[in-house]
Amino acid sequence: MRSPALRHVLTHLITPLLMCVGMGLAYMGAFVTPEPHHLPVAVVGTTPQAKVFAQTVKDTAGEKLDVRTVATRADAVELLESRDVTGAYVPSAKAPELLVASAASDMGAMAVEKVFTPVAAGQGLPLKITDVARPVADDPTGQGLFFLMIAVSIGSYASVAALGAAGAALAMRVRALLAVGVSAVVSCVGALLAGPVFHLAHHDLAGVWGMAWLYSAGILLIGVGLHTFLKRWTTLTMMVLFVMLNFTSSGGLFRPELQNGFFGTLHAFWNGAGFVEGVRSLLYFGDDGLGRTVWTLVVWLLAGVLVTAAAALYEGAGRTRREAAQAQAGAEAGAVSAGTETGRTGPRHAKDEAAREAEREAEEEAEESVGV
Repeated sequence: MRSPALRHVLTHLITPLLMCVGMGLAYMGAFVTPEPHHLPVAVVGTTPQAKVFAQTVKDTAGEKLDVRTVATRADAVELLESRDVTGAYVPSAKAPELLVASAASDMGAMAVEKVFTPVAAGQGLPLKITDVARPVADDPTGQGLFFLMIAVSIGSYASVAALGAAGAALAMRVRALLAVGVSAVVSCVGALLAGPVFHLAHHDLAGVWGMAWLYSAGILLIGVGLHTFLKRWTTLTMMVLFVMLNFTSSGGLFRPELQNGFFGTLHAFWNGAGFVEGVRSLLYFGDDGLGRTVWTLVVWLLAGVLVTAAAALYEGAGRTRREAAQAQAGAEAGAVSAGTETGRTGPRHAKDEAAREAEREAEEEAEESVGV
Protein backbone atom coordinates (compact mmCIF):
# COMPACT_ATOMS: atom_id res chain seq x y z
CA MET A 1 0.00 0.00 0.00
CA ARG A 2 1.53 3.26 -1.17
CA SER A 3 -0.05 5.71 1.25
CA PRO A 4 1.41 5.47 4.77
CA ALA A 5 -1.46 7.56 6.14
CA LEU A 6 -4.10 5.22 4.67
CA ARG A 7 -2.21 2.17 5.92
CA HIS A 8 -2.08 3.76 9.37
CA VAL A 9 -5.85 4.35 9.41
CA LEU A 10 -6.68 0.85 8.18
CA THR A 11 -4.43 -0.67 10.82
CA HIS A 12 -6.27 1.20 13.55
CA LEU A 13 -9.64 0.07 12.18
CA ILE A 14 -8.77 -3.54 12.99
CA THR A 15 -9.53 -3.07 16.69
CA PRO A 16 -13.10 -1.68 16.39
CA LEU A 17 -13.99 -4.23 13.72
CA LEU A 18 -12.80 -7.08 15.91
CA MET A 19 -14.81 -5.56 18.77
CA CYS A 20 -17.88 -5.55 16.53
CA VAL A 21 -17.49 -9.23 15.71
CA GLY A 22 -16.66 -10.21 19.27
CA MET A 23 -19.52 -8.27 20.85
CA GLY A 24 -21.99 -9.71 18.37
CA LEU A 25 -20.86 -13.27 18.98
CA ALA A 26 -20.73 -12.89 22.76
CA TYR A 27 -23.92 -10.94 23.42
CA MET A 28 -26.09 -12.70 20.86
CA GLY A 29 -24.67 -16.09 21.77
CA ALA A 30 -25.40 -15.52 25.45
CA PHE A 31 -28.66 -13.56 25.45
CA VAL A 32 -30.67 -14.07 22.26
CA THR A 33 -32.02 -17.60 22.86
CA PRO A 34 -32.12 -18.36 26.60
CA GLU A 35 -33.25 -21.95 27.17
CA PRO A 36 -33.26 -24.05 30.35
CA HIS A 37 -30.36 -26.48 30.60
CA HIS A 38 -30.62 -28.75 33.65
CA LEU A 39 -32.58 -26.04 35.50
CA PRO A 40 -32.73 -27.28 39.11
CA VAL A 41 -36.25 -27.56 40.56
CA ALA A 42 -37.82 -29.43 43.46
CA VAL A 43 -41.11 -31.18 44.11
CA VAL A 44 -42.27 -31.22 47.74
CA GLY A 45 -43.41 -34.59 49.01
CA THR A 46 -42.09 -38.06 49.81
CA THR A 47 -45.19 -40.10 48.98
CA PRO A 48 -45.15 -42.47 45.99
CA GLN A 49 -47.51 -40.09 44.20
CA ALA A 50 -45.10 -37.17 44.65
CA LYS A 51 -42.17 -39.21 43.36
CA VAL A 52 -44.17 -40.37 40.34
CA PHE A 53 -45.19 -36.77 39.67
CA ALA A 54 -41.56 -35.60 39.89
CA GLN A 55 -40.43 -38.33 37.50
CA THR A 56 -43.21 -37.43 35.08
CA VAL A 57 -42.10 -33.79 35.08
CA LYS A 58 -38.52 -34.88 34.50
CA ASP A 59 -39.43 -37.22 31.66
CA THR A 60 -41.55 -34.54 29.99
CA ALA A 61 -38.87 -31.82 30.26
CA GLY A 62 -35.90 -34.02 29.40
CA GLU A 63 -32.55 -32.23 29.79
CA LYS A 64 -34.24 -28.90 30.44
CA LEU A 65 -34.89 -29.71 34.10
CA ASP A 66 -33.12 -31.44 36.97
CA VAL A 67 -35.92 -32.53 39.31
CA ARG A 68 -35.51 -33.62 42.91
CA THR A 69 -37.94 -34.30 45.72
CA VAL A 70 -37.76 -32.81 49.21
CA ALA A 71 -39.64 -33.78 52.32
CA THR A 72 -41.16 -30.47 53.39
CA ARG A 73 -41.98 -27.01 52.20
CA ALA A 74 -39.40 -25.63 54.67
CA ASP A 75 -36.73 -27.77 53.00
CA ALA A 76 -37.71 -26.32 49.64
CA VAL A 77 -37.49 -22.76 50.96
CA GLU A 78 -34.01 -23.52 52.34
CA LEU A 79 -32.87 -24.78 48.93
CA LEU A 80 -34.23 -21.65 47.28
CA GLU A 81 -32.47 -19.38 49.76
CA SER A 82 -29.18 -21.20 49.14
CA ARG A 83 -29.87 -20.97 45.38
CA ASP A 84 -29.56 -24.73 44.95
CA VAL A 85 -32.90 -24.79 43.12
CA THR A 86 -34.66 -22.18 41.00
CA GLY A 87 -38.21 -23.18 41.91
CA ALA A 88 -40.12 -25.66 44.07
CA TYR A 89 -43.57 -27.08 43.35
CA VAL A 90 -45.86 -28.01 46.23
CA PRO A 91 -48.55 -30.40 44.90
CA SER A 92 -52.05 -30.11 46.31
CA ALA A 93 -55.45 -31.44 45.36
CA LYS A 94 -56.93 -27.98 45.97
CA ALA A 95 -54.26 -25.26 45.75
CA PRO A 96 -50.84 -26.19 44.29
CA GLU A 97 -48.08 -23.71 45.07
CA LEU A 98 -44.90 -22.71 43.27
CA LEU A 99 -42.06 -21.28 45.37
CA VAL A 100 -39.50 -19.02 43.66
CA ALA A 101 -36.73 -16.60 44.67
CA SER A 102 -36.81 -13.82 42.09
CA ALA A 103 -33.93 -11.96 43.77
CA ALA A 104 -31.69 -14.79 42.58
CA SER A 105 -32.96 -14.48 39.01
CA ASP A 106 -36.15 -12.91 37.76
CA MET A 107 -35.74 -14.75 34.47
CA GLY A 108 -35.24 -18.03 36.32
CA ALA A 109 -38.43 -17.47 38.29
CA MET A 110 -40.29 -16.81 35.05
CA ALA A 111 -38.84 -19.97 33.50
CA VAL A 112 -40.07 -22.28 36.28
CA GLU A 113 -43.42 -20.50 36.27
CA LYS A 114 -43.76 -21.36 32.58
CA VAL A 115 -42.97 -25.00 33.41
CA PHE A 116 -45.42 -25.53 36.27
CA THR A 117 -48.35 -23.27 35.34
CA PRO A 118 -49.49 -25.68 32.60
CA VAL A 119 -49.09 -28.59 35.06
CA ALA A 120 -51.55 -27.00 37.48
CA ALA A 121 -53.82 -25.94 34.64
CA GLY A 122 -53.91 -29.54 33.44
CA GLN A 123 -55.38 -30.48 36.80
CA GLY A 124 -57.92 -27.69 36.51
CA LEU A 125 -56.39 -25.81 39.42
CA PRO A 126 -55.03 -22.26 39.83
CA LEU A 127 -51.35 -22.02 40.70
CA LYS A 128 -50.32 -19.94 43.70
CA ILE A 129 -46.89 -18.36 43.30
CA THR A 130 -44.92 -17.42 46.42
CA ASP A 131 -41.73 -15.38 46.16
CA VAL A 132 -39.52 -16.21 49.15
CA ALA A 133 -36.77 -13.70 48.22
CA ARG A 134 -38.11 -10.66 46.44
CA PRO A 135 -35.85 -7.78 45.29
CA VAL A 136 -36.32 -4.35 46.80
CA ALA A 137 -39.05 -2.17 45.31
CA ASP A 138 -36.40 0.15 43.82
CA ASP A 139 -35.08 -2.77 41.75
CA PRO A 140 -38.16 -4.87 40.96
CA THR A 141 -36.48 -7.14 38.40
CA GLY A 142 -33.27 -7.59 40.43
CA GLN A 143 -31.24 -6.63 37.36
CA GLY A 144 -29.95 -3.38 38.82
CA LEU A 145 -26.93 -5.25 40.18
CA PHE A 146 -26.02 -6.30 36.65
CA PHE A 147 -26.02 -2.68 35.46
CA LEU A 148 -24.06 -1.68 38.56
CA MET A 149 -21.41 -4.21 37.53
CA ILE A 150 -21.34 -2.69 34.04
CA ALA A 151 -20.74 0.79 35.46
CA VAL A 152 -17.89 -0.39 37.71
CA SER A 153 -16.41 -2.46 34.87
CA ILE A 154 -16.32 0.43 32.41
CA GLY A 155 -14.78 2.78 34.96
CA SER A 156 -12.11 0.17 35.59
CA TYR A 157 -11.08 -1.09 32.18
CA ALA A 158 -11.38 2.31 30.49
CA SER A 159 -8.90 3.71 33.03
CA VAL A 160 -6.32 1.16 31.93
CA ALA A 161 -5.61 3.13 28.73
CA ALA A 162 -4.75 6.23 30.75
CA LEU A 163 -2.64 4.39 33.31
CA GLY A 164 -0.91 2.11 30.82
CA ALA A 165 -0.36 4.44 27.88
CA ALA A 166 -0.26 7.99 29.22
CA GLY A 167 1.50 6.76 32.35
CA ALA A 168 4.07 4.64 30.50
CA ALA A 169 6.88 6.96 31.60
CA LEU A 170 6.08 6.25 35.26
CA ALA A 171 7.60 3.37 37.18
CA MET A 172 5.40 0.29 37.38
CA ARG A 173 5.05 0.60 41.14
CA VAL A 174 3.65 4.12 40.66
CA ARG A 175 1.17 2.88 38.04
CA ALA A 176 0.16 0.04 40.34
CA LEU A 177 -0.48 2.44 43.21
CA LEU A 178 -2.49 4.66 40.86
CA ALA A 179 -4.52 1.59 39.83
CA VAL A 180 -5.32 0.86 43.46
CA GLY A 181 -6.33 4.49 43.99
CA VAL A 182 -8.49 4.59 40.85
CA SER A 183 -10.23 1.37 41.92
CA ALA A 184 -11.07 3.01 45.24
CA VAL A 185 -12.64 5.96 43.41
CA VAL A 186 -14.55 3.69 41.00
CA SER A 187 -15.86 1.55 43.87
CA CYS A 188 -17.01 4.69 45.69
CA VAL A 189 -18.93 5.71 42.58
CA GLY A 190 -20.44 2.22 42.50
CA ALA A 191 -21.44 2.43 46.16
CA LEU A 192 -23.06 5.83 45.60
CA LEU A 193 -25.04 4.46 42.66
CA ALA A 194 -26.10 1.38 44.62
CA GLY A 195 -27.04 3.32 47.73
CA PRO A 196 -28.05 7.00 47.79
CA VAL A 197 -28.72 7.37 44.05
CA PHE A 198 -30.74 4.31 43.01
CA HIS A 199 -31.33 2.57 46.37
CA LEU A 200 -30.39 -0.92 45.20
CA ALA A 201 -28.69 -1.61 48.53
CA HIS A 202 -30.86 -0.85 51.55
CA HIS A 203 -28.23 -2.29 53.91
CA ASP A 204 -24.60 -3.49 53.93
CA LEU A 205 -23.48 -0.68 51.61
CA ALA A 206 -19.95 -0.93 53.01
CA GLY A 207 -19.86 -4.57 51.94
CA VAL A 208 -21.02 -3.61 48.45
CA TRP A 209 -18.21 -1.03 48.30
CA GLY A 210 -15.65 -3.62 49.42
CA MET A 211 -16.68 -6.10 46.75
CA ALA A 212 -16.68 -3.34 44.12
CA TRP A 213 -13.13 -2.42 45.15
CA LEU A 214 -11.91 -6.03 44.90
CA TYR A 215 -13.55 -6.36 41.50
CA SER A 216 -12.25 -3.03 40.15
CA ALA A 217 -8.71 -3.43 41.51
CA GLY A 218 -8.40 -6.85 39.90
CA ILE A 219 -9.38 -5.47 36.49
CA LEU A 220 -7.11 -2.44 36.75
CA LEU A 221 -4.03 -4.34 37.88
CA ILE A 222 -4.49 -6.98 35.19
CA GLY A 223 -4.88 -4.25 32.57
CA VAL A 224 -1.91 -2.19 33.71
CA GLY A 225 0.27 -5.29 33.75
CA LEU A 226 -0.93 -6.55 30.35
CA HIS A 227 -0.27 -3.16 28.76
CA THR A 228 3.47 -3.70 29.12
CA PHE A 229 3.23 -6.75 26.86
CA LEU A 230 0.29 -5.95 24.56
CA LYS A 231 0.56 -2.14 24.10
CA ARG A 232 -2.22 -0.91 21.79
CA TRP A 233 -3.90 -4.34 21.77
CA THR A 234 -4.60 -4.00 25.48
CA THR A 235 -7.98 -2.31 24.89
CA LEU A 236 -9.22 -5.19 22.74
CA THR A 237 -7.96 -7.75 25.23
CA MET A 238 -9.67 -5.97 28.11
CA MET A 239 -12.90 -5.88 26.13
CA VAL A 240 -12.71 -9.62 25.55
CA LEU A 241 -11.93 -10.44 29.18
CA PHE A 242 -14.15 -7.97 31.00
CA VAL A 243 -17.00 -7.28 28.59
CA MET A 244 -17.53 -10.05 26.05
CA LEU A 245 -16.87 -12.95 28.41
CA ASN A 246 -17.63 -11.14 31.64
CA PHE A 247 -20.99 -9.45 31.22
CA THR A 248 -22.42 -12.46 29.42
CA SER A 249 -21.43 -14.98 32.09
CA SER A 250 -22.18 -12.87 35.17
CA GLY A 251 -25.68 -14.20 35.73
CA GLY A 252 -27.01 -10.68 36.01
CA LEU A 253 -29.65 -11.23 33.34
CA PHE A 254 -29.77 -15.01 32.90
CA ARG A 255 -28.54 -17.58 35.37
CA PRO A 256 -26.14 -20.18 33.93
CA GLU A 257 -28.96 -22.74 33.76
CA LEU A 258 -30.62 -20.57 31.10
CA GLN A 259 -27.47 -20.24 28.98
CA ASN A 260 -25.38 -22.59 26.89
CA GLY A 261 -22.63 -24.63 28.48
CA PHE A 262 -19.81 -22.22 27.60
CA PHE A 263 -21.16 -19.20 29.45
CA GLY A 264 -22.59 -21.39 32.19
CA THR A 265 -19.11 -22.78 32.85
CA LEU A 266 -17.52 -19.31 32.95
CA HIS A 267 -20.08 -18.29 35.57
CA ALA A 268 -18.43 -20.62 38.06
CA PHE A 269 -15.17 -18.64 38.24
CA TRP A 270 -15.32 -15.37 36.26
CA ASN A 271 -14.98 -12.16 38.25
CA GLY A 272 -18.22 -10.52 37.06
CA ALA A 273 -20.20 -13.52 38.32
CA GLY A 274 -18.30 -13.30 41.59
CA PHE A 275 -19.33 -9.67 42.00
CA VAL A 276 -23.00 -10.06 41.04
CA GLU A 277 -23.58 -13.26 43.02
CA GLY A 278 -21.63 -11.90 45.97
CA VAL A 279 -23.72 -8.73 46.19
CA ARG A 280 -26.87 -10.82 45.84
CA SER A 281 -25.71 -13.00 48.72
CA LEU A 282 -25.01 -9.91 50.79
CA LEU A 283 -28.29 -8.12 50.10
CA TYR A 284 -30.86 -10.90 49.75
CA PHE A 285 -29.65 -14.27 50.99
CA GLY A 286 -28.13 -13.70 54.41
CA ASP A 287 -24.51 -13.95 53.20
CA ASP A 288 -25.09 -17.52 51.96
CA GLY A 289 -22.27 -18.34 49.53
CA LEU A 290 -20.59 -14.99 50.14
CA GLY A 291 -17.24 -16.50 51.12
CA ARG A 292 -16.84 -18.34 47.82
CA THR A 293 -17.64 -15.28 45.73
CA VAL A 294 -15.25 -13.10 47.72
CA TRP A 295 -12.50 -15.64 47.18
CA THR A 296 -13.25 -15.55 43.44
CA LEU A 297 -12.62 -11.80 43.45
CA VAL A 298 -9.51 -12.20 45.61
CA VAL A 299 -8.05 -14.73 43.16
CA TRP A 300 -8.59 -12.31 40.26
CA LEU A 301 -6.94 -9.55 42.31
CA LEU A 302 -3.95 -11.81 43.02
CA ALA A 303 -3.76 -12.57 39.30
CA GLY A 304 -3.57 -8.83 38.71
CA VAL A 305 -0.75 -8.50 41.25
CA LEU A 306 1.18 -11.31 39.54
CA VAL A 307 0.71 -9.84 36.04
CA THR A 308 1.82 -6.42 37.30
CA ALA A 309 4.87 -7.91 39.03
CA ALA A 310 5.82 -9.77 35.84
CA ALA A 311 5.47 -6.53 33.87
CA ALA A 312 7.69 -4.70 36.37
CA LEU A 313 10.41 -7.33 35.98
CA TYR A 314 10.11 -7.24 32.20
CA GLU A 315 10.31 -3.45 32.09
CA GLY A 316 13.26 -3.44 34.48
CA ALA A 317 15.18 -5.90 32.32
CA GLY A 318 14.35 -3.91 29.18
CA ARG A 319 15.42 -0.66 30.81
CA THR A 320 18.76 -2.19 31.76
CA ARG A 321 19.33 -3.36 28.19
CA ARG A 322 18.43 0.04 26.74
CA GLU A 323 20.72 1.89 29.13
CA ALA A 324 23.58 -0.40 28.29
CA ALA A 325 22.95 0.04 24.55
CA GLN A 326 22.72 3.83 24.90
CA ALA A 327 25.93 3.94 26.89
CA GLN A 328 27.71 1.89 24.27
CA ALA A 329 26.28 3.99 21.43
CA GLY A 330 27.31 7.19 23.21
CA ALA A 331 30.82 5.91 23.73
CA GLU A 332 31.14 4.89 20.08
CA ALA A 333 29.71 8.18 18.84
CA GLY A 334 32.09 10.12 21.08
CA ALA A 335 35.08 8.18 19.82
CA VAL A 336 34.16 8.73 16.18
CA SER A 337 33.14 12.40 16.37
CA ALA A 338 35.83 13.44 18.81
CA GLY A 339 33.61 16.00 20.47
CA THR A 340 31.91 17.38 17.36
CA GLU A 341 28.41 18.85 17.52
CA THR A 342 27.00 15.75 15.87
CA GLY A 343 28.56 13.58 18.49
CA ARG A 344 27.12 15.68 21.29
CA THR A 345 23.56 15.83 20.00
CA GLY A 346 23.05 12.53 18.16
CA PRO A 347 22.09 10.31 21.12
CA ARG A 348 19.92 13.08 22.60
CA HIS A 349 18.13 13.50 19.26
CA ALA A 350 17.38 9.77 19.09
CA LYS A 351 16.05 9.82 22.64
CA ASP A 352 13.80 12.79 21.85
CA GLU A 353 12.43 11.00 18.78
CA ALA A 354 11.68 7.90 20.89
CA ALA A 355 9.87 10.02 23.47
CA ARG A 356 7.75 11.71 20.79
CA GLU A 357 6.87 8.35 19.25
CA ALA A 358 5.85 6.97 22.64
CA GLU A 359 3.66 10.04 23.21
CA ARG A 360 1.95 9.57 19.84
CA GLU A 361 1.27 5.91 20.61
CA ALA A 362 -0.19 6.84 24.01
CA GLU A 363 -2.52 9.38 22.45
CA GLU A 364 -3.70 6.92 19.80
CA GLU A 365 -4.32 4.21 22.36
CA ALA A 366 -6.28 6.57 24.62
CA GLU A 367 -8.44 7.53 21.65
CA GLU A 368 -9.14 3.86 20.90
CA SER A 369 -10.37 3.23 24.42
CA VAL A 370 -14.16 2.81 24.40
CA GLY A 371 -16.85 2.05 26.93
CA VAL A 372 -19.71 -0.36 26.21
